[in-house]
Amino acid sequence: MTLLNRVREVAVQRRDNRSDWILFGTMLTLSGLGLLMIYSATRSSGTFSMERQMIFVAAGLIIFVLASNIDYREYRSMVPLASGVILALLVAVLFFPAIENVNRWIPLGFFNLQPAEFAKVVVIVALASLLAPRNPARDELGPRSLSWAKIGQAALLVAIPGYLILREPDLGTTLVFGFIFLTMVFVSGATWRQMVTLLTAVVLGSIAVLRLGLLSEYQILRLQALLDQDLDPQGVGYQLIQSKNAIGSGQLFGKGLLEDGTLTAFEYVPEQQTDFIFTAVGEQLGFVGGVLVLAAFAVLVWRLLVIAANARDRFGALIAVGVAAMMMFHVVVNIGMTIGIMPVTGLPLPFLSQGGSFYMSMTLSLGIVNSVWLMRTPVPGENQLT
Repeated sequence: MTLLNRVREVAVQRRDNRSDWILFGTMLTLSGLGLLMIYSATRSSGTFSMERQMIFVAAGLIIFVLASNIDYREYRSMVPLASGVILALLVAVLFFPAIENVNRWIPLGFFNLQPAEFAKVVVIVALASLLAPRNPARDELGPRSLSWAKIGQAALLVAIPGYLILREPDLGTTLVFGFIFLTMVFVSGATWRQMVTLLTAVVLGSIAVLRLGLLSEYQILRLQALLDQDLDPQGVGYQLIQSKNAIGSGQLFGKGLLEDGTLTAFEYVPEQQTDFIFTAVGEQLGFVGGVLVLAAFAVLVWRLLVIAANARDRFGALIAVGVAAMMMFHVVVNIGMTIGIMPVTGLPLPFLSQGGSFYMSMTLSLGIVNSVWLMRTPVPGENQLT
């Protein structure tokens, strides 16, 4: 077979690649359930939360398709510009009027842009670009270990946006950055000694944050409420108590989808359509419904790891791993805080919680990973990750 025929054959194989339909289908299923839960959580107040979220879902699906059809390797050249833009937005957001005592959104009229959500995607791609060799030969044959200099650069890349987000204040998103960093550095080849050192630094840094008073008073109270869940039941502990009551009242099979569950229908749980959307799932669909939602997220993370394992280079693999880490952290912390095993940090639940910036950033990240899947077949002379 001549080289020209081989090139044609591989090109045909690549064109025959299809999107990861399990990934896409799971995303659609969770999005549809999210719309139902948002409707059930807000219908008594007569708001248009579901209608607005439907617009964001439509926009998110368009973003997913567009991101899927861009060669993911092109994002590497966009990192400097994207990083500069997102840092400028993270600084700018601090000067806009506070909404509910926090500076997280830039009003755009039709919706409020939350730069921190898109910053997570930019940081994942930037970390992948930094940690993955640019030389295909080194990608295949080079050392898998990381130097401390490279780890330091990665830490700085995460620390700058993380500090700006902590100033908003948004502790939950800052913690997401830390988990993404640790996961991607570990997968990139950090030794166990390096990981232990990094984890020790994280613990000491957390203590320093508390000692230096970098956390706001309500964030400290939320941490205290995790340790003492009877603390201030009419104040800081009210949300957690109502959340646990709502989920517990669903028992095994729930009170029925869109049925008038007392706590859901009358909005006894604050922020139920956003950070605490899982309480609507627990009350209406019960333990079984909650397990099925967890299973759907497990499928999502599984597909992301499959894509990472089949990526053509380490850059694509690291992007998929970073997105998987982000998704997993959001799910564990969000659901954990609704049942009282994690502190209330304001992290939304992917594809279920109401929010335009969050939903569109999630679809953008999955679109980029889907591009990694579509481009997994190398042409002759290109490297395939082994």
